[in-house]
Amino acid sequence: MTTGQQQALLDALDAEYAAVYAYGVIAAYANTDRSRLVAEYVAAHRARRDSTIDALKVAGVAVPAPDAAYTTPFPVDDPIPAAKLAVTVENDCAVAWRAVVERADAADVRRIGIDALTESAVRQATWQAILGTQPPTIAFPGKS
Repeated sequence: MTTGQQQALLDALDAEYAAVYAYGVIAAYANTDRSRLVAEYVAAHRARRDSTIDALKVAGVAVPAPDAAYTTPFPVDDPIPAAKLAVTVENDCAVAWRAVVERADAADVRRIGIDALTESAVRQATWQAILGTQPPTIAFPGKS
């Protein structure tokens, strides 16, 4: 595994760690009608986190632990900021996974990156649609 690919995967893992944490905040403040959606999305991030950890371990890379806590980029105290935090989280994950796609030297790692980028983009579009953002999608997800 090249250094660039390894660092991209570590950055993506960090984004997934942050996403799992943030979805705890999102769950606390999201509209109760969104409980199932929040549960589905946090489960997806946990699964992606776990598979990324496994891939790094197989490659012999030391896997860092998550931070004890993460700071939200803005106060979250009701459903609207919770949904905006979800958009931010999904965008951050899309940026990280796009970097994996760009730096991957192995086809299987590139496929993982494409799948993760696509999943984040779909979740981001869902949250943007909930917020009424028009259009809810962007042309090149993960482009910072």
